[in-house]
Order: sequence, then C-alpha cells, then structure tokens
Amino acid sequence: MPSDIPHTPERDRASVADLFGSAIGQISTLFRQEIQLARAEMGEKLGHATGAITPIAAGGGLLLGALIILLFALVSLLMSFGIAEGYAELIVGLFAALVGYGLIRSGLSQLKTSNLVPERTTTQLSRDAQVAKEQVR
Repeated sequence: MPSDIPHTPERDRASVADLFGSAIGQISTLFRQEIQLARAEMGEKLGHATGAITPIAAGGGLLLGALIILLFALVSLLMSFGIAEGYAELIVGLFAALVGYGLIRSGLSQLKTSNLVPERTTTQLSRDAQVAKEQVR
C-alpha cells in the first residue's frame, strides 16, 4: 500500500530518530529487567546461606567444646609421659594454634567474592550489551 506522503530527508530523519529512540527505550527496559533478575538471584543465594547459619553455629559450638576437652586430654597424656605441665600445655597450645591458622588460611582462600556473583545475570547482561551494540550500529 503506497503512501501519498513523498519521501523527504526530514521524514527519513524522523523515522530513523523514532527507530533509534525506540531501540534505546527497549534496551533501557531490558537492562532494568536484568537488574531485577540480579536482585532476585542475589536474594535467592542469600536465602540459602541464611538457612545454613543456625546448624553451622550449633555444630561449631559443640565442636569447640569437644576440642577443648580433647586438648586438655592431650595435655594430660603428655604429662603422663613425664613432660612438665607447663611444657605440655605449651606444646598442645602451639599445635592447636598452627592447625587453627592453617584452617583459617584455607577457608579464606576458598571465600572469594566470585562465589557471590550472580552468574546467570552477568552472562545475560553481557549478551544484552552485545545486542545493544548491534542495534546501535
């Protein structure tokens, strides 16, 4: 169906401007939706982590009590072999400190901010940026 309006540079510019404005609006909406997805994904991950805190804390408390009793037993064992009480406590204390330090270092190396990044959203945002670049060209 041919249009009765002749093609003029002004009409063509208006059409390009309308298309460009529409593309920018769609890209803006897409990025807002991706940010909402990231928030939802982070909330989901935080919910999983929060649910695990109570049993971890309870187990940690019991294990700490057990560890203290075992360390006292180790001091008593060393004393039964003829080591003076002060030296036995020093040996057990240094051993516990070294093991604790190693465990903390190991845990810190595993605790990375990359584990908290919403991977699906990051991937999708990267794809959206690529599509946006192609649309602008």
